[in-house]
Amino acid sequence: MSLLSARDVVGGYTKADTILKGVSVTANAGEIVAILGPNGAGKSTLLKAIAGQLDVREGAVELNGTAINGLKPREIAQRGVAYVPQEANVFPSMTIRENLEIGGYLAPKHVAERMAEIFERFPMLAEKRREAARTLSGGQRQVLAVAVALMVAPTLMLLDEPSAGLSPVATAELFNTIRSIRDRGVAVVLVEQNALDALGLAERAYILAAGANHISGNAADLAADPDVRKAFLGG
Repeated sequence: MSLLSARDVVGGYTKADTILKGVSVTANAGEIVAILGPNGAGKSTLLKAIAGQLDVREGAVELNGTAINGLKPREIAQRGVAYVPQEANVFPSMTIRENLEIGGYLAPKHVAERMAEIFERFPMLAEKRREAARTLSGGQRQVLAVAVALMVAPTLMLLDEPSAGLSPVATAELFNTIRSIRDRGVAVVLVEQNALDALGLAERAYILAAGANHISGNAADLAADPDVRKAFLGG
């Protein structure tokens, strides 16, 4: 049984605007799954639907075989789903430590323990713990956003465009961080515009088009397919 199973998901921002038209994805523990496709394909909308940020009008979203669609975002987070949006994913005026404390609000008894683990895992954050998040570079800020998500001890992490605006070096460092999270048994589902880099990171991938599944499979196989490369990956 897959850790995450989203089946035939239909939804959007309004009833008159259906963006997702029956999308299905799965993710297993310790696996990175990339969600790719052109602008407007429904990639970010799918993550929001899984995280409870948008209503699922039809279909089902299950975590370990239990339906979570219809629950509030807080309740879904309490079940181990961490969602990191592309923008506004940290509080710039607050310190790194304060951002992490907010990330642990769902489990206040474990904040100190988890923060200590974060600081051991990310020495850069430990060194800058008293500095405001706005002082971080773009790559460091994304690491902080991921660290804040880890404060809920997730089994599933949803990342929306984590490499947006980052340099190649910062992207490589962030992707190494994502791999380390995967290696600890967390399922990672990420939306990426940089399709080839995402396929190099992921084990499996789904390519969406017009709000529906178009192609899915092993990430390396999709990256090597000349037809897929020509149609979706820029040649």
